[in-house]
Amino acid sequence: MTKLYPFSSNSLQLEQHRYHYLDEGAGETLLMLHGNPTWSFYYRNLILGLKDSYRCVVPDHMGMGKSDKPQDYPYTLSQHIDNLEQLVNHLGLDDITLVVHDWGGAIGMGFAVRHPKLIRRLVIFNTAAFLSHEIPLSLSLCRIPGFGALAIRGFNAFARGAIRWACVKQERMTDEVQAGYLEPYDNFSNRVANLRFVQDIPMSPDSPSYSVIQNIEKNLKLFQNHPVQIIWGAHDFVFNDNFLKRWQEIFPQAEVHRMEDAGHYVVEDAHESILPMLKEFLQKNH
Repeated sequence: MTKLYPFSSNSLQLEQHRYHYLDEGAGETLLMLHGNPTWSFYYRNLILGLKDSYRCVVPDHMGMGKSDKPQDYPYTLSQHIDNLEQLVNHLGLDDITLVVHDWGGAIGMGFAVRHPKLIRRLVIFNTAAFLSHEIPLSLSLCRIPGFGALAIRGFNAFARGAIRWACVKQERMTDEVQAGYLEPYDNFSNRVANLRFVQDIPMSPDSPSYSVIQNIEKNLKLFQNHPVQIIWGAHDFVFNDNFLKRWQEIFPQAEVHRMEDAGHYVVEDAHESILPMLKEFLQKNH
């Protein structure tokens, strides 16, 4: 595991809970935000390829990765944004390039609309930060009371399923890589946030995060003059091309790369192609 993830751990105390993050390299800040059920491990290859020239700050959302996994905690979008805000304040980050994937999109853009002056560029992997009524059947099933808890917390179906379905190049999912993805979610208690994230998907106005996403979506226009790069895994069963089209409508200035050989875990599938594209984008928009 240390061979795949050779990074130093840092943590910020948020009340009584430990919020884990990586802080590797020096230079302009790349703030990389993961989704569910991944953690900072997802970005390991990008960190290794970029930390010689950039400062890579990569938190694990509360309940995820090496962060604490409190059982009685408000695992809501607004809480995750608050936590990120405290980390950015703690580290004094500015001139930030936001790199987002999956739930990291809503969390990252939620932070960005609160602090637009701190954001320099956006790099968007398969994600959303706007309302949508599309949800795959597998996720709908996981939201059924009782059944979802049994599947996600009892059988680890979410994290295990993602290993199988989110990565197109299954040969990359070696035993070591699978173990890396699954390591933080090794028992019922440690899978609490996996379930809470699924339950927090705002599908109707009575969801606690619906109005939060609504507000983020309304303010995405703040970044229509920012450099934006969208790198999209073409074979994503959650964030399909309808989501990509919506991003292109919001950010017509975006440089778009649709990766035909990649799925939802686009960084896992295509990091060798992504790194040079990302470096060129960062240099070109210096």
